[in-house]
Amino acid sequence: MEDVRIDRMAQTIVGYSARVGRGDLVCIRGGATASPLIRALYRECLDRRAFPYTQVALPGLDEVFYRHANRAQLTHLSPIAQFEIERVDVLISVLSETNTCRLSEVNPKKQAAASKSRQPIMETFMRRAAQYDRTGKKGLRWTLTLFPTEAYAQDAEMSLRDYEKFVFAACFADKNGSIARWKALDARQCAVVRYLKGRKVAKIHAPGTDLRVGIAGRKFLNCPGRHNFPDGEVFTGPQEGKVDGTIRYSFPACLSGREVEGVELAFEKGRVVKAAAGKNEAFLRSMIGMDAGAGRVGEFAIGLNYGIDRFTKNTLFDEKIGGTVHLALGKGYPESGSRNDSALHWDMVCDLRKKGEVWVDGRLFSKNGKLRV
Repeated sequence: MEDVRIDRMAQTIVGYSARVGRGDLVCIRGGATASPLIRALYRECLDRRAFPYTQVALPGLDEVFYRHANRAQLTHLSPIAQFEIERVDVLISVLSETNTCRLSEVNPKKQAAASKSRQPIMETFMRRAAQYDRTGKKGLRWTLTLFPTEAYAQDAEMSLRDYEKFVFAACFADKNGSIARWKALDARQCAVVRYLKGRKVAKIHAPGTDLRVGIAGRKFLNCPGRHNFPDGEVFTGPQEGKVDGTIRYSFPACLSGREVEGVELAFEKGRVVKAAAGKNEAFLRSMIGMDAGAGRVGEFAIGLNYGIDRFTKNTLFDEKIGGTVHLALGKGYPESGSRNDSALHWDMVCDLRKKGEVWVDGRLFSKNGKLRV
């Protein structure tokens, strides 16, 4: 029996998020587990007279790659992947892991080497995405979403049934009127962006956190479900040399199948000068040291989706939790004004819903996760 929630999700992604139109070349990526959603997305693209094609991966291929690849293979940049990211009009990616811990024993130096080798693809991706956001015509439209699996449900400590309810509700696919609800969230976040325009300094205070973030001359961008799906944040690229102080992240920082718990970072003039963690500290240090930009902040964001109210060990959802902030180490988005370049982009979430405050230019912006403006 087909799930109407999957159909609603596909309709919203194709029609609202990715804005697929006649003649668009659309790449739909995902694991075989996500086949119900991939089929629905493919059908919606066809109905809009686009030219969709799929890349459906088998579970565990990346684990095989890191186990058997030599140095040359780890650092190989696929010309096919480079050609593809230059040519497609729309890229829809569906996360659908069957084992989120499958890479936990991989040497982090191998992961860093592979990430660094793919930096030209990331640069092309960001350049083309920024071009579309600027012009509304040429460039790349992209959307990243998730299909609920047993692995994600286990990470969230939920049954698959309950996790499915959580995911579809967060995507506004649990009932009719999905696109209208995303447009309403868009309007609310536009008001926050207008307030932050022209501001100079944000200060974050919470237990273990006393951080000053320079935002002068930087543009805050609204994320209402166009790129990440679900979404619900506003973000900017902070001034590269203007992040100072300490931050203690409330939740584990998850990347490439690893969980780094108890992350504490100290910054001076925008650069990490001290990094500690209660678990997987070596991995944390390896990622920060992969290149010159990995130890700087490429993104500062405020989570505003109050429909996502729990940590699930999945950044796609966790960074949107209403009442949180997140700072990403590494690559910044050029459209926000960021000039930080890196092969890394690692979002880490700080919960401010208990004894947390954000001040902007000396005025209280939020307290205990609730906006005061």
